[in-house]
Amino acid sequence: MTDNIAKRDNFGSKFGIIAAAAGSAVGLGNIWKFPYVAGENGGGAFLLIYLFFVMVIGVPVMMSEFAIGRRGQKNAYGSFNSIAPGKKWGLIGLIGVVAAFFILAFYTTVAGWTLEYIINSVTNKFAAQTPKDLEISFNAFISSSVRPVIWQLVFMVLTALIVLAGVKKGIEKYTKMLMPLLFVLILILCIRSVTLDGAREGLAFLFKPDFSKVTGKTFLYALGQAFFSLSLGMGALITYSSYFSKKENLASTAVQVALSDSLIAIMAGIMIFPAVFSFGIEPGCGPSLVFITLPGIFEQMPGGGIFGIIFFILLAVAALTSTISLLEVVVAYFSEELKISRKKATLIATVAVSVLGVFATLSFGSLDNVTLFGKSIFDVLDYTASNVLLPLGGLFIVLFVGWFAGRKITKSELSNEGSLKVRYFPYFNFIVKFIAPVAIAAIFIYSIFWGGLG
Repeated sequence: MTDNIAKRDNFGSKFGIIAAAAGSAVGLGNIWKFPYVAGENGGGAFLLIYLFFVMVIGVPVMMSEFAIGRRGQKNAYGSFNSIAPGKKWGLIGLIGVVAAFFILAFYTTVAGWTLEYIINSVTNKFAAQTPKDLEISFNAFISSSVRPVIWQLVFMVLTALIVLAGVKKGIEKYTKMLMPLLFVLILILCIRSVTLDGAREGLAFLFKPDFSKVTGKTFLYALGQAFFSLSLGMGALITYSSYFSKKENLASTAVQVALSDSLIAIMAGIMIFPAVFSFGIEPGCGPSLVFITLPGIFEQMPGGGIFGIIFFILLAVAALTSTISLLEVVVAYFSEELKISRKKATLIATVAVSVLGVFATLSFGSLDNVTLFGKSIFDVLDYTASNVLLPLGGLFIVLFVGWFAGRKITKSELSNEGSLKVRYFPYFNFIVKFIAPVAIAAIFIYSIFWGGLG
C-alpha cells in the first residue's frame, strides 16, 4: 500500500489546491443560475441565508469529503474501501463516479456552446441582430447535428489533454492559470456593468433584502444552491483531496474554497444584472439569458463587442475548470481500480463520456424525439445526476463520516494526526451526524417529489 501511495501524483502548493478545488466548484451555474435564484428569492435576504448554509453545512460536508479522500489516498471508490475494507461503503464512491460521468456528458454540451459563441463574438456575428434573430440563431445552432457535436468533442479533448498531463503538471498547473484569469475577466465585466446607466436597479434586485419573498421554499433553494454550488457528492472533492499533502489544513482549505466559490457567484450577479436592468430586459434563468439576452445587450453597449468576447471566454474558462475535476474522478477510478496507465484511463474515459455526450448534444436536434419519462437524453442525465445521485451521495458521505468512520479517524485526519488544534470538532461532529443528514435528505425528497430546486 505504501508503494502505491508513493507513486501517486500530488498537488505541489497551497494555491494549487485552492485553485483546483475552487475551480471544481465554480462553474456555469455560478454565472447564470445563482444570481437569478438569489434575485427571485429575496435578494440580500437570500444571500444571507445562502452564505449561512454554505458555512454551517456546506463547509462541514466538504471537510468530510476532504477527510475521506486524504485518509483513503485513492479515488472516490477506492478511498471508502481503504477506510472500510470488506464493507459496502465503496458504493458511495461509485455513486460519485457515475454522477461525475453523467454530469460531464451533458455539461460539455453547454460548454461547447461557449466555444461557438466565442467565435461568433470575435467575428461580430451578433451585429444588427434583433432579440428574435438571436433566439432563432441560437435554436438553429443547438438543433444542428454537426457544429454542437464538434464543439462538444473539442471541449472534451481540451479537458482530456489537461487531465492526461497529471495532477501537478496538468490539473494544478492549468487551474493556477485559469482561476486568476477567471477572476480578472469577471472583475472587468463587473466594473463595466456597474458603470452603465440604470445599473442601480440591477444591484437592488440582487442585494436589497426583501424578506417578503422569504418562504420555506427559499430556505430549501438556498440550501440546495449551497450544496450543489460547492460540487458536493460527485466524488470530485474526494478525488482531489486524495492528492493533498498530509500537512494541509483541511478546515481552512474548505473555508477558502467555499468563500472563493461564493465570491464568484456574487460577482456574477454584479456582472449580469445591472446590464440586464440597464437595458430594460426581464431577467431570465438559464441558457436563454446567456446565449440570447446577453449577446443582444453587448451589441447595444459601447464597446460591447469586446466585452462579449471577454464574457464568453469567461464562460468557457468556468466550464473548463469544472470539466477537469469531473473527468479526473472517472480517470482516477479507471486507473486505480482497473490497474491501467493514466494515459489509457484518460483515453477510455474520454471516449466513453464523449459517446454519451454526443447523444446529449443531439437531444436538442435529431434526437429530440427520443425521450424517457417525458425527458430528453440531456434532461434525463441532468435530472438523474442533480436530483438523485448528488444528494444521495452527499447523504451517505455524512452518514459514513458521522456514524461509521468514528470520531477517532475523523479527528485524526482533521487535526493532521494531532498537530493542529480542532476546537471546532464537537460542533463539526454534531452537524455531520445530525444536521447535515436531515438537510440533505430534505433536498433529496424535494428533488424527487417536487422536481428539484432549479
